[in-house]
Amino acid sequence: MAVTAKKAMSKAQLVAHLADRVGLSKKQSVETLELLAATAYKEAKLGFTIPGLGKLVVVRRKARKGRNPATGEAIRIPARTVLRFRVAKACKDAIAPSK
Repeated sequence: MAVTAKKAMSKAQLVAHLADRVGLSKKQSVETLELLAATAYKEAKLGFTIPGLGKLVVVRRKARKGRNPATGEAIRIPARTVLRFRVAKACKDAIAPSK
């Protein structure tokens, strides 16, 4: 199976595709996407799941040692909280089936 080089879908293309497939106006499609994003931002602290696609989760990174790439000097990287997206198994299998 050959992989073709193709650009990622833009927001305008996604809106048009959604409007066409679901039978909504483009304005309604934009509102739907914006509502989904706003809900994800608000609920990410508790974990936000889009079934079949993945889940936004908050992860606490521990403090660690690193190196300044310019000088080679050892530095301490402080602990911090980051947001991660965990891809659902169904999504992984649809894109790159396991052997």
